[in-house]
Amino acid sequence: MLINNKSDEEENKMCLAVGGQALIEGVMMKGTNVVGIAVRTLNGNIVKKVEPINSKVKKYKLDKIPFVRGIFNFGSSMIIGTKALMFSAQLFDIEETEEEKQKREEKETKKKDGKEKKVKTEAEKANSEEKLKNIVIWFSVVVGILFSAGLFIVLPNLLSFFIVPEDNIKLYNFLEAVLKFTIFFIYLILVSQMKDIQRVFEYHGAEHKTIACYENNLELTVENIKKQTRFHPRCGTNFMIIVLIISVIIFCLIGRYDNWLINIGYRLLLLPLVAGIAYELIRLVGRTKNRALKLIALPGLWLQRLTTREPDDSQIEVAIEALKLAVETEKVEFNGKN
Repeated sequence: MLINNKSDEEENKMCLAVGGQALIEGVMMKGTNVVGIAVRTLNGNIVKKVEPINSKVKKYKLDKIPFVRGIFNFGSSMIIGTKALMFSAQLFDIEETEEEKQKREEKETKKKDGKEKKVKTEAEKANSEEKLKNIVIWFSVVVGILFSAGLFIVLPNLLSFFIVPEDNIKLYNFLEAVLKFTIFFIYLILVSQMKDIQRVFEYHGAEHKTIACYENNLELTVENIKKQTRFHPRCGTNFMIIVLIISVIIFCLIGRYDNWLINIGYRLLLLPLVAGIAYELIRLVGRTKNRALKLIALPGLWLQRLTTREPDDSQIEVAIEALKLAVETEKVEFNGKN
C-alpha cells in the first residue's frame, strides 16, 4: 500500500498523488477524490470499478494538522483498503458458470412465485446490504488493528516484563525492542511463504512499478513498467517499520512500571502519537531529495523484498487499468471544477 504525500496545492497542479493497494487478483489505486479498482476474474476478464472518496478527513480539514492527520489518514486508508479487498474477494469467490447462474435464477424465481420467501424492494435490499457491509468493514478494521497491536506491541512487552528483573530497565527495553522486530520479521517471512499471499505480493509489485512509471511521467505500457523498481519509499511496509522504530524510542522514554497492565496501557495510548509521527516521516521521505533523510526509508525498502514480487505482464495490465481509471476520473472531476 502506498501513502499519498502531496499537498492539495500540489495535487491541483499535477495529478501525481496516487497511493495503492494489492488485492486478491487485483489492484486498487487511490487518487485525491476517487478510488480505481481493477480485478482479473477467473475467466480472464478485468472487472473495473470506481468509487468516490467520501473522507471526513478532508471535510473537517484534519489533513491540514501535522501529526493529527496521520492518525485519521491511516484509519481512512484502512477502511478504503478493506472495502476494496472485500470487493475483490467477493468478485473472485462468487464468479459462477452460466449453468450455475441459470439454476440459481430458476431457484430464486420459484421461491418468489411460490411465496416461499418475502422479497424486499431493491431499495430496501441495497440499504440492508450497505449497512451490513459497513458493519463488516468496521469490524475487519478494528480486528486488524487489535491483532497488530496485540502481536507487535502487547506480546513483546508482556514477554519482556515477565522475563527481565524489575531493576534492569536497559535490558527490559532492549529485549522488548528485539522481540518486537523479531516477531514482525518472522510474521512477514511466514506470510510470504503462503501461495495465495505470494500472488497478492506480485500484484503489490505491479502496483509499485506502475505508480513509479506514472510518477516518472512515462507512458503506461507493460514494457515501461517492467523497467521500474518494485520498491517504493511510501509503501505501507515502510510505514510499519517506522512505526516500530518510533515506538521503541518513545516506549524507552516512558520507562517501566510495576504493574504490567499500566505498561501496556501506556503503550496503547501512545500508539496514535507513534502513528502520527511515522506518517509525517513517510510524507517527508516521499517529498524530499535529501539523501540523509532518505536513509529513513531503507529498512522498509529492504523489507519490500519480502512483501513484493516481480509481477507478470497480466498483473501489470490490471495495475495499469486501475491507475488509468483513478487518474482519468480524477482529471474529469478536476477539469469539471474549473
